[in-house]
Amino acid sequence: MVDATNPMDGGGDCARPPEHASDALASPPERRLRRCLREPLVQFVLVGAVLFLGYQALHPRPDAGSPSTRIELTEGDLRQMSVAWLAQGRPAPTREQMRSLVEMRIREEILYREALALGLDKGDTIVKRRLAQKMEFLFEDVSALREPTREELKAWFEKNSERFALAPRASFRHLYFSPDRRGSRAREDAARALDKLRGKPATTQEGAALADPFMFQDYYGDRSFEEIAKLFGPRFAQALLRQPPGSWQGPIESGYGWHLIWVDSLTPARVPAFDEVEMEAKTEWTADQRAETRRRTYEAMRARYEIVLPGPAKQDVSAAGAPSTTKVP
Repeated sequence: MVDATNPMDGGGDCARPPEHASDALASPPERRLRRCLREPLVQFVLVGAVLFLGYQALHPRPDAGSPSTRIELTEGDLRQMSVAWLAQGRPAPTREQMRSLVEMRIREEILYREALALGLDKGDTIVKRRLAQKMEFLFEDVSALREPTREELKAWFEKNSERFALAPRASFRHLYFSPDRRGSRAREDAARALDKLRGKPATTQEGAALADPFMFQDYYGDRSFEEIAKLFGPRFAQALLRQPPGSWQGPIESGYGWHLIWVDSLTPARVPAFDEVEMEAKTEWTADQRAETRRRTYEAMRARYEIVLPGPAKQDVSAAGAPSTTKVP
């Protein structure tokens, strides 16, 4: 009698399902998915994804678009806070005061970052102006100015010497005639007093007897046009500097009333020699170089932008000499 289940019999394979019998029973999409999962490259990608997700779960970090949650104050920051405190004329901060300063700095930083996260800096005119101002400072920081040679500085001075012109100066005394005391007669009284003082010295006592007391000085020595104008007004200063020295002149009107003037000395306006103002010339040369650096830097930046303006504004800008990159929508 023959055993039907003899393992050596080839027909015994029918007792177990073939190797891919489950694939044969699966639907076409399932068969394709199973074949993809058996690919080594797919398995490598899946293992890598699992490892990456596991690492992210064990080492969380803030989202890249959110503000950083780490606030670090350095020794330099603490030193700066202490220096700012001392600059106000206060004694060295105590430990409690220093803690308060640190907390204020932390609060400021937190509110600043949260404001940025909310976009509060967008469309804020004050923020724009402050950032633009910092860019202006940055222009100067990166200007890398060189030292001019003396010959170069002297040549520049000769082209710009009018910028260093010294204003005329005068030393004078005056007699005051008050409209508050004399009313409309103040100018007439001053003219009559001038007739009596002609040919008499500046220090004559008769002048003081004819005039009114003045709230400030009666004599001003070596004053510039700007100083005289600040005290008595520009029209008074202009008239005074046209008077000849050594005699009583007037009447000249100021914001206070009428005056008779005695000019002791008059130094006319002049342009100083280069040697007199070499340091000032160097300061002005440096300022000019910085301004030129700012101008060139800004023009290079502006050239990268397309400025779009409405028609009337375009015409105004063009008339002002703006670059031709401005367009009208």
